Amino acid sequence: MAANGRLIAGSHNRNEFVLINADEVARVTFVKELSGQICQICGDEIEVVENGEPFVACNECAFPVCRPCYEYERREGNQACPQCKTRYKRLKGSPRVEGDEEEDDTDDLENEFDITSNDRRDPQNIAEAVLSARLNTGRGYQAKVTTPSEVDSASVAGDIPLLTYGQEDVGISSDKHALIIPPFMGRGARVHPMAFPDSSMTYIAVTVPPRPMDPKKDLAVYGYGTVAWKERMEEWKKKQNEKLQVVKHQGGNSDGNNDGDALDDPDLPMMDEGRQPLSRKLPIPSSKINPYRIVIIIRLAILGLFFHYRLLHPVHDAYWLWLISVICEIWFAISWIFDQLPKWYPIVRETYLDRLSLRYEKEGKPSELADIDIFVSTVDPMKEPPLITANTVLSILAVDYPVDKVACYVSDDGAAMLTFEALSETSEFARKWVPFCKKFSIEPRAPEWYFAQKVDYLKHKVDPTFVRERRAVKREYEEFKVRINGLVAMAQKVPEDGWTMQDGTPWPGNNVRDHPGMIQVFLGHNGVRDIEGNELPRLVYVSREKRPGFDHHKKAGAMNALIRVSAIISNAPYLLNVDCDHYINNSKALREAMCFMMDPTSGKKICYVQFPQRFDGIDRNDRYSNRNVVFFDINMKGLDGIQGPIYVGTGCVFRRQALYGYDAPIKKKPPRKTCNCFPKWCCCCCKSRRKSKKVKSNEKKKTKETLKQIHALENIEEGIEDNEKALMSQIKFEKKFGQSPVFIASTLMEDGGVPKGASSASLLKEAIHVISCGYEDKTEWGKEVGWIYGSVTEDILTGFKMHCHGWRSVYCIPKRPAFKGSAPINLSDRLHQVLRWALGSVEIFFSRHCPLWYGFGCGLKPLERFSYINSVVYPLTSIPLIAYCTLPAICLLTGKFIVPAISNYASIVFMAMFLSIAVTSILEMQWGGVGIHDWWRNEQFWVIGGVSSHLFALIQGLLKVLAGVNTNFTVTSKAADDGEFFELYLFKWTSLLIPPLFLLIVNIIGVIIGVADAISNGYDSWGPLFGRLFFALWVIIHLYPFLKGFMGKQDRIPTIIVVWSILLASIFSLLWARVNPFESRGGVVLEVCGLDCN
Repeated sequence: MAANGRLIAGSHNRNEFVLINADEVARVTFVKELSGQICQICGDEIEVVENGEPFVACNECAFPVCRPCYEYERREGNQACPQCKTRYKRLKGSPRVEGDEEEDDTDDLENEFDITSNDRRDPQNIAEAVLSARLNTGRGYQAKVTTPSEVDSASVAGDIPLLTYGQEDVGISSDKHALIIPPFMGRGARVHPMAFPDSSMTYIAVTVPPRPMDPKKDLAVYGYGTVAWKERMEEWKKKQNEKLQVVKHQGGNSDGNNDGDALDDPDLPMMDEGRQPLSRKLPIPSSKINPYRIVIIIRLAILGLFFHYRLLHPVHDAYWLWLISVICEIWFAISWIFDQLPKWYPIVRETYLDRLSLRYEKEGKPSELADIDIFVSTVDPMKEPPLITANTVLSILAVDYPVDKVACYVSDDGAAMLTFEALSETSEFARKWVPFCKKFSIEPRAPEWYFAQKVDYLKHKVDPTFVRERRAVKREYEEFKVRINGLVAMAQKVPEDGWTMQDGTPWPGNNVRDHPGMIQVFLGHNGVRDIEGNELPRLVYVSREKRPGFDHHKKAGAMNALIRVSAIISNAPYLLNVDCDHYINNSKALREAMCFMMDPTSGKKICYVQFPQRFDGIDRNDRYSNRNVVFFDINMKGLDGIQGPIYVGTGCVFRRQALYGYDAPIKKKPPRKTCNCFPKWCCCCCKSRRKSKKVKSNEKKKTKETLKQIHALENIEEGIEDNEKALMSQIKFEKKFGQSPVFIASTLMEDGGVPKGASSASLLKEAIHVISCGYEDKTEWGKEVGWIYGSVTEDILTGFKMHCHGWRSVYCIPKRPAFKGSAPINLSDRLHQVLRWALGSVEIFFSRHCPLWYGFGCGLKPLERFSYINSVVYPLTSIPLIAYCTLPAICLLTGKFIVPAISNYASIVFMAMFLSIAVTSILEMQWGGVGIHDWWRNEQFWVIGGVSSHLFALIQGLLKVLAGVNTNFTVTSKAADDGEFFELYLFKWTSLLIPPLFLLIVNIIGVIIGVADAISNGYDSWGPLFGRLFFALWVIIHLYPFLKGFMGKQDRIPTIIVVWSILLASIFSLLWARVNPFESRGGVVLEVCGLDCN
């Protein structure tokens, strides 16, 4: 598809197809005007033949019928025109059928017989044929077939040398020596004789007589087995062995001189480095992981002793406090086990980019790397600044990958004209930015972050023009920023009549909830080139259709629309999805992923490659644990050693076939080896059975081969039936993937690709069709295909479904971070982000996809299941966590405690428990490469998020399940260039701030009252106070980041937060002091009088 500067908008349900010219006078064009005529049978466009006229099937009445329907009617129907009932005549380019009259004036021998080679029975070729038949309209497409009879021996005899060495056979002509032609070797172009996958195909086999060989004569007469032939084979084997013994990095002599004849051979790299694995596993050293496993086992034993003591020693005077604390501790222990077990086999991986290049990028040949479609999703340009989205797109367009194999799709789910105009400006600036990046190999390739680097940008730069070009590009980028900022300023005030485009056409997305689907190809093949005349990757703007009354499924629905659009336009076998604020920080990130996906040994079972999330713009102390280092560097490494990491929503490269809901390929088990551990008489039966089975299978093979040679046509028909059984019927395909035959055909193409002869009009029409709002109705989209619906955290659910299908995933951590994004440094936004994640987990927990009961008996491994269970039940920890954080204040206010008088045995158990927790954490940090500061921040925010966001997520999830109350989440604001960390101390009003502030105030009050009571009661009361103080200080220290933010800038604190928190804490404290349930009030308290009455 060419980038012609036009926006395509339309609705399949309303039969609208609007073409808006951005550079000319606007005009609205419907489908009929674009295609000329519409087939009255299937509704497709009628193609244009070579002379420029529309295809005419019936010369009597000219009833409009497309060529595929015409050929199908001649082949399978009554061979007559539906309107005038006149028998169809054979037209040029169509195969002959039974009943056709002889035609002396038509010279169309190459198309007269529908002859197809055996490779046409492959599902990949069938899918390509379906796609070609559906889309090859409007370009005068003519089907051509070369019969095997045309490919005779003389046509290829010159390519194979004579091996008879002068010893000719009388019965063989001299031009056919040492040449054997396969019986069914077709060399013609592929032709699709059917319109739909379930329609039958007819093959007519014309056998070519093989070369006659006299069985009485020796094979040496024909060149095989002669002395010269054997010498040549030995010489070739010797040469190959010599090449295999040469290693690329050890090819030099001690003096540094190399053997030029050996190392200059162009085939040498493929003999060593190119055939090696593209990646390898690096297990954690045993000196680090074995002590860690031993400590885990010891900790489990200590945990048993701890609960044994706690359950057998209740506190009778504070029984309810003791019972609540024990229940909370049991839940914490179960949660720890679910979190700990998946870390048993942590691994890291290493990639070899040089081997990838040697294998798939041979010198002088086109690159064989796989195509990749990249998805960028955005919704609200006010919360996701267009400048950030533009930087992400620019980093994608400048990635270190063949330009003809990269396509970037930007999903604008808000149908904002601001995003559209910003993307138009981005495509223009990309013409200057992309060649600059590739010429000087700069990193990163997002201009905002590249120019903001505080490093020596002249390091390792030797080109004298670099400084001059860098200054010019920086000036261009600053002008580009001014234009983007101007668009943002203009978008602040929406006109009453809505937005209009430059040509006066109303913007189709003025109504965000009711607008047609829109597609705009900004860059691409045969389109705009960069300033140096080179091609640029394809850039496509997509906004799916939205209508009232339809459930659009938020981000998951937008991603599924991108899957279908990309399948129609480019159909790459691999997909990468990134958020609009996650730019490519490592230009070789795609190559890193391909080292796993394209590995010939292990790549076929990999469904996705997940990269860790790294962030820019976070304060040095990472107060609210935005980096989440513990999860990405410890938990994910542990999952990679089982079945792979979970999908985290961005920075992930997918296999398209895995997203279509297909099962992972099953690896064939090797034959069992016989053993000598049993007597021979015991194995005789088995051996005889195996031998008989082998004999029978060999006999069957021989019989089949004989039948193939005798009955060629029957075998071809049997192969067609087998393929039809292997493929789904058309009805099943439509129930699974929808009503688009073009998209259905693309799902069968494992290696991707679209037909070269497809017309742009047909592609755009199908693309508008697949993004219509009702396309997914009564299909398996969101259930088994694509991103899975049913949760706001569609990422966890989608990855879980893939693992249940038997796929495995891979965790890739390059030395240079592959992607970097923007994190919300504001506490309120951070809590809302955690709220959304927790709410998605609660929705999964109450759905049919809960890992506790879904997916048993499939390809999900037990430890992988534990990790998914932990990922959906962690919001439930909020209730025991709040209760446990409230207990210290209650103990200090009442003078009670949850533990009785501690004995020596209890002291040893408690000390061992705390020591095992500390040692486990230290060993985790050691093998995970995590610093103690990051670990401590993670622990602190686990408490902050657990008592606030997780609690509200649990309440909202229960309301949604029980009462049907649906809650909408807000998009997290992305940081813009408004000053460094200016929002760090800013509190925005939200109810999520009340619970942690309430706990903080209650525990501080409890500490004050407890210390005051100890001072008034004397020395003996300090001993029991230490346990209660330690408990309360544990809570306060974990809430310290919240307290520091609270005290940072008091002029920005909403008064309502302080008022509600102090009010609740005071009421609770006074009520408890007034009504003390642990104080006995059954009778009159008698005291001994201190006066001597005598």
